[in-house]
Amino acid sequence: MTTQLGAGRDTPLRRRLAGNRLALAGGTVAVVFVLAAAAAPLLAPYDPARADFQAALQGPGWSHWLGTDDLGRDQLSRVIHGARASMQVGVLAVVLAFLAGVPLGLAAGYYERFTDSVVSRITDTLLAFPFLVLAVGLAAVLGPSLLNATLAIGVSLVPQVVRVARAETLRLKHLDYVQAALASGGGPGTVLFRHILPNATSALLVQATVGIPAAIISEALLSFLGLGVQPPDPSLGVMLSGAQPYIAAAPWMAVFPGLAIVAATLAFNLLGDGVRDVLDPKGPKGGGR
Repeated sequence: MTTQLGAGRDTPLRRRLAGNRLALAGGTVAVVFVLAAAAAPLLAPYDPARADFQAALQGPGWSHWLGTDDLGRDQLSRVIHGARASMQVGVLAVVLAFLAGVPLGLAAGYYERFTDSVVSRITDTLLAFPFLVLAVGLAAVLGPSLLNATLAIGVSLVPQVVRVARAETLRLKHLDYVQAALASGGGPGTVLFRHILPNATSALLVQATVGIPAAIISEALLSFLGLGVQPPDPSLGVMLSGAQPYIAAAPWMAVFPGLAIVAATLAFNLLGDGVRDVLDPKGPKGGGR
């Protein structure tokens, strides 16, 4: 089988992605966030849960680069650890959505008729609810915790993954190489996972880069509402919630966690746009920007 991923393109994928300046910048920032999250205990200058009431509500300075909160906790340390929770939920929720959504989408697109009808109706029902509303509702039912927030966000992402996997299966299963695999005696499992799924990777990869920022925003929202990470554990959403009473007296308490959320989501969105442009067989739409 000859995969179609990037077929008909002259330059290597890596070179084309590097030529897209916005995608390169987004990818760089995304990598920085992931590495900072992984090394949070080493990078954080203070214990994010340690209170120092004598240093409460200090502005940014040499001892506390991003200032302190109302309990004297170092904002930089809490932002770093909060980014760790965001990256954890972003990655794990997308992995969960793909583990459930890809097989369902492949089955719906390949078998059609009854299977497609059942999966599509369930998907349409879930899509009838806005993504964030569905995530909040599921988290409220499951109970407040980081694990339950991850499960709620992952389930909320499943319908989008199902639709992408189904659409790619419907497109690919009528191509010559799939028909040849069927004619040579290949079973449904072989055709789906050896011939169709590898060639649907580009669309699914783009969906993953779209799902991660959505999961990051959702985690911040759930934690802000008290349905995600629970204080005193650090989370960007928890920090924004705690900053509300001090927005005028200590604006840095809200500004820096908010900037971290914006930077992370923008970085993954730019990376996703670049990956889409590179893997689009019709050619890049914004390469070299």
